[in-house]
This record gives sequence, C-alpha cells and structure tokens, in this order.
Amino acid sequence: MANEKNIHKESTLISHEEEKIQRALLVSVYQGPSNKKICEEHLDELELLARTYGIETACKMPCAIRKFDASIYIGKGKLEELIQLSKELQVDLVIFDDEITPAQQRNLQKAFIIPVMDRTEVILGVFGQRAQTKEARLQIELAKVKYEVPRLKRMWTHLSRQAGTSGAGGGGAYLKGEGEKQIEIDRRILKRKIDQLQKEIEEVRANRETQRQSRTRSEIPVFAIIGYTNAGKSTLLNALTEAGVFVEDKLFATLDTTTRKFTLKNNQDILLIDTVGFIRKLPHLLVAAFKSTLEEALEADILLHLVDVSHPMAEEQAATTYEVLKELGAGRKPIITVLNKIDKCENPHMIHRIRMSYPKNVLISALKREGFDDLQEVMIQELKRQRTIVEMRIPQSEYAAVSEIMRSGNVLNQDYEENDVLLRVDLPIPIANKYAHYQLIDKTHK
Repeated sequence: MANEKNIHKESTLISHEEEKIQRALLVSVYQGPSNKKICEEHLDELELLARTYGIETACKMPCAIRKFDASIYIGKGKLEELIQLSKELQVDLVIFDDEITPAQQRNLQKAFIIPVMDRTEVILGVFGQRAQTKEARLQIELAKVKYEVPRLKRMWTHLSRQAGTSGAGGGGAYLKGEGEKQIEIDRRILKRKIDQLQKEIEEVRANRETQRQSRTRSEIPVFAIIGYTNAGKSTLLNALTEAGVFVEDKLFATLDTTTRKFTLKNNQDILLIDTVGFIRKLPHLLVAAFKSTLEEALEADILLHLVDVSHPMAEEQAATTYEVLKELGAGRKPIITVLNKIDKCENPHMIHRIRMSYPKNVLISALKREGFDDLQEVMIQELKRQRTIVEMRIPQSEYAAVSEIMRSGNVLNQDYEENDVLLRVDLPIPIANKYAHYQLIDKTHK
C-alpha cells in the first residue's frame, strides 16, 4: 500500500514543481531548406498546445539537422546551442515537437539540467486538464500510465532501493536473493493499475453501447462532425442546435462527445454528434485510449468533415483527419467536406485545391452562420443516397422482419394478400440489403 501511495505521488506526469512552470523553449527539427516553413508552422501549433496547457513560450527554435542522433535526438553542436539559449532566456523547461524516446529524454534532461518534455507529454497533459466525463478521464489516465512505464528511471529517484533485506532475520530475503528491485515493484503496480483502468473502461463502454443501441433503434440518421482540433466543430453544433457546447480558441476545447437532435429543412430529423478533434502526430497511446470515444464517428451514417480553410496548414490538417479515420476503420464512410471559416480565408487558391481534392464539399462560416442552407441541401442529398425504395412480400409469420422494416423505414404503401404482407417502403440501404430476399422490385432514388 505504501508503494502504491508512492506511485500515485511520484508518477504524476507533470510534477508539483513543473506545474508552476511558466516559460518554455520550443524545439522542432527539419531536414532540407524547403521544409523550414513547415517546421515553423508546426512550432506555431506546438505553441498553441503549450498555451492551452498553461505554458508560456519564450522562444521557438526550428533546427536544421542532417541526421538524427540516437542518444540525444539532435546533434551535439545543435544541443550546445540550445543549452546556451535556454540559459540566456532562463527558461524553465524545453519542449520537443516530436516524440522522443525515454533514453533521449533522460540524456537531454541531464544536458539541459531542466525538465524536457515532448509533444506527446504536452498533449496528454492538455487532455488530462480538459476531460469531463468518467470515460474520458479513465482513458486519459490509462494513456498516462502507459506513457510512464518506460520512463520510470526518469521520473523516480528511489529505484536503487531493494524490497528484500539481508541477514538472518531478513523475513524471507533468502528466497529473493538480493531482493526485488524497486523498479520491478513499481512496474508491477502500474501493470495492476492498467488492468484496473481497462476493466473500468470496459464497464463504461458497455453502458455507452446500451445507449447507442437505444439510439440506433430510433432509426434517426446520425451525422458525426469530425475534423482537426480547433476547426470549429463545437461552434457548428451550437449554431445549428443551440447546444451550448463549450467553445474556446484553444486546442482540444472539446474532449467529450455531445449529441443533439436537429431537424433539416425538409423536416427530416437527424442526430448531430460533436467529436474530439484530430491532431497531427496524435500519440498512438491516445488513439488507442480514445478509440471508444472516436467510435462514435464509426457508428455514424455520414461524416461531416470540418476543415478550417483559413489555416495555412489546412491541407495537411485535412489529410491528418483522413489518416486517423483510416486507422479507426472509418475511411470508407460517406463524407461531406465542410470548408469552414471562409470569411477569414485569405487564400482562395487553398479553397480551390481542397475542393478539388474533396469533391463532395460545401462552404460555410459556422461563426457567422453563413452557408447553412447549402450545407443542409448537401446533407439531404447525401441522406437520399443512403436510402432506397423497395417493394417487398413478407410472410405474416415473419413478424420480426415486418416489425424492423416498418420501424426502420418510411412505409409508402401497405397491403395484405393471402398470408403475406405487401410493402412499398423507403429504407436505409443496409436494412434493404438485409431483407433483400423479400424484395420484388428495387428502385433506388438518387
């Protein structure tokens, strides 16, 4: 029990002293002069991440390197320059834009003699600050613990202690030899913690699955609003539904999914889901930890992919979203690309390139509520593509099939002949395919 208290106290991702940190040196590397501009844009995003976490940026350093150093990530000459700069600026910590290995982190920290963090650690910290629901908090805690395991030597100073004792009165020390190293005890404790967190997440997930099945039975089409963090997803949900979702000009302002009902202008009811934002170099730990939250996008009928076209890296951000969707198995979902913040976009060529890359698109300003009629029209047309009108003959004895079909679709005509039910019904294509063996005529309305 004492050890577990030690773990809780000492394994905190950011220590008590680090919580007071105000100023940081941000470092990103690039190879080749043509990549310097991209590196600077990445540093701007890291600065926004740091600000979201409560850290002030003292300096942003794009570093040109010829090759990566396995022990210190950057070259020795560049490291000496950065150490000197950190002393001149009197920064409290150094943050690297890329994920660095535990060994690199230890070596860099020894060289700088101040804390060294990487992008992953900052993102984990931001997520930890902003998670609201029990599920999100559990998932973040799990990701943090998994991140900590290979970094025990960096984080804890008591690793040289031994659990066993020597001497005749050692109380079992003769069974353990020199005794069990503290690091082994700590790892075992963390392993138990991981198992417990995974068990709690499964329980929460089971409850959410029950809620999802209830929603599915309602057969209301579901649209998931996805996109890069800070693209305006919550602003769009609020503008359409008056949902009152928290909106802030910071990264990951929304971590928990919000679902609201909305009626399109053709009187079609739909559900809109606001999901967690995607980000470049999303830590693998968080993809895994948040998979159950991001599964909301997998379950949606149609995805609204929001792109901030006013951002200079809009094309890269759109590509990042698609990469994460593929990793989640949602790459083939019907997607409407929604180009947001057109009122702020100063580069019309950017809009043109994105529209060429993603043909099914619409232009809006969620903040100014511009383009909403066009957006709804595209949504209505996409819904029509997901449905088909069929005529069916179903034996009355197949009551379960008749019940699901009538619940899932819009019955246009219903009749009885002998012991069969005759239906002409507008159905979602998956339901129509499920009961294709009852169909007499299949007319798809595009």
